[in-house]
Amino acid sequence: MGRLVAHITAGLVVLWLCTAAVEAEYMKYKDPKQPLKVRIKDLMKRMTLEEKIGQMTQIERKVASADIMKKYFIGSVVSGGGSVPAPKASAEAWINMVNEFQKGALSTRLGIPMIYGIDAVHGQNNVYNATIFPHNVGLGVTRQVCRDPRWGRCYESYSEDHEIVQSMTEIIPGLQGDVPLNYPKNLPFVGPRTKVAGCAKHFVGDGGTTNGINENNTVIDWNGLLNIHMPAYLDSIKKGVATVMVSYSSWNGEKMHANYDLITGYLKKTLKFKGFVISDMWGIDRITTPPRANYTYSVQAGIHAGIDMVSENAVMVPDEFVEFIDDLTLLVKKNVIPMSRINDAVRRILRVKFIMGLFENPMTDLSLANHLGSQEHRELAREAVRKSLVLLKNGKDGNEPLLPLPTTSEKILVAGSHADDIGNQCGGWTIEWEGLSGNITAGTTILTAIKNSVDPATEVVYNENPDTEFLKANNFSYAIVAVGELPYAETSGDSNFLTIAEPGYSTIANVCAYVKCVVVVISGRPVFIEPYVEKIDALVAAWLPGTEGQGIADVLFGEYGFTGKLARTWFRTVDQLPMNVGDSHYDPLFPFGYGLTTSPRVMKASHTPSPPPCELCLV
Repeated sequence: MGRLVAHITAGLVVLWLCTAAVEAEYMKYKDPKQPLKVRIKDLMKRMTLEEKIGQMTQIERKVASADIMKKYFIGSVVSGGGSVPAPKASAEAWINMVNEFQKGALSTRLGIPMIYGIDAVHGQNNVYNATIFPHNVGLGVTRQVCRDPRWGRCYESYSEDHEIVQSMTEIIPGLQGDVPLNYPKNLPFVGPRTKVAGCAKHFVGDGGTTNGINENNTVIDWNGLLNIHMPAYLDSIKKGVATVMVSYSSWNGEKMHANYDLITGYLKKTLKFKGFVISDMWGIDRITTPPRANYTYSVQAGIHAGIDMVSENAVMVPDEFVEFIDDLTLLVKKNVIPMSRINDAVRRILRVKFIMGLFENPMTDLSLANHLGSQEHRELAREAVRKSLVLLKNGKDGNEPLLPLPTTSEKILVAGSHADDIGNQCGGWTIEWEGLSGNITAGTTILTAIKNSVDPATEVVYNENPDTEFLKANNFSYAIVAVGELPYAETSGDSNFLTIAEPGYSTIANVCAYVKCVVVVISGRPVFIEPYVEKIDALVAAWLPGTEGQGIADVLFGEYGFTGKLARTWFRTVDQLPMNVGDSHYDPLFPFGYGLTTSPRVMKASHTPSPPPCELCLV
């Protein structure tokens, strides 16, 4: 019996020693002092095919859990538009949710952290109480090229001029940090924990589709694509952008999600992009018409083309991401997709994760929660609003300019569907994917901003759509009419008419017939307005300004001057479209670069010379 006990004890000792040896094994990939290439190589040699394909999979928050992360080795989770932990969720709720997913990822055999993605299009727009900045269409005034305003994503673009779009790639060091001197060329760079990985999208040419139809076909030769749609991607790569998202659209009939020559041949090999390429949500599904007609083929075509991470929603199609994992696994085992392609994808994904410092600091915390909707952020957004406004008219022929408005008057009128509506003011990609009208988040409406700006003795009367009897019965010093488009996103915003929402035109006609009026147009693009310009005393393009409506009042009342210039051509009629500066049929209502300027109580006209034609779309 003593001998048996001795053998058992010895066996336990050996087992303990073996276990201790395994636990004590030095893993280079966990050592931040090791060179990046060494860490990636060390980790990849330990990974199974299952673990590698898991890294290539991005799932929607709605289907994610710690158990799912662990079971499938998921590499990324995403919040699409409107995908939140709970209505009006706090910063703490967001943090707890993300950390729970991360715990699942870290509990896997190799403990590879996941990366969390979110559609933060103009601020952290999914998050209640976040500061919502002007959409890119407004920032482009301060500067994706949209060549046709009928496109429903035109407000996600900066301009019709690729040089303006290139200048706006300065957002990348804002998101990711400034690339250090002597940093390796074309390598992604993401700074300390206050920085995030950016995404240049949508590669490439989605703003040049026929008739401005979303996800449609961009017909243009190689030189046109290279010189018009591509330049900002070169700038983005130079500035260390971490990821590039592929467009739903096609180029000369070939789906971008299946375009090997552009994704692998040009982006990865010619431009030397070293970050990872991600599909748009359901992007590979749409390689076929109808979508998912042959899903296995779509997986093969997309991964072969060079897509490194595939974003699958799995909300509409149960377990869709599992189908992706299973199909890709089978394609690799059958040697249809070579292992070298899988390794390229995983190497790129891990490179970004290591550079971000996720292996050292995978969990998030509340240290920055107090910045959500902070006054500092709101003041910055308010400044952006001021600088994004374009003054298109100021005074009728021969009359004195109406702007800036006096702050002291007996009685003024505020009218229009967009005067007291945060949702309309923000547009799409705000709280919900397509946005919503109404009091959807914290902010300052135009009406509130006006009340904040005028003298307390000035009576401010709000009537959304006043009739003629009301207008005749009151003696208003002047009126501010805010009208425009209702919120939309992507395909739902495609329009062949580009009109403002009813009763916007009748509101303009009624009010401006009886009262001196300034019309503020809230829209994601130029809209049809020519027949009404003569009736209007002053006309302002305010685009989609976001939550900080006070920036509009700042300029209307002359605390600041108008400085914005049109970053896209304003058409007369939709029959002219597409029409961009340099076109032979160029006859705009307001040309590219146009904008009146004011200083407090002083006004002068300014017209910036038109630049050469361009077409890029980088969102």
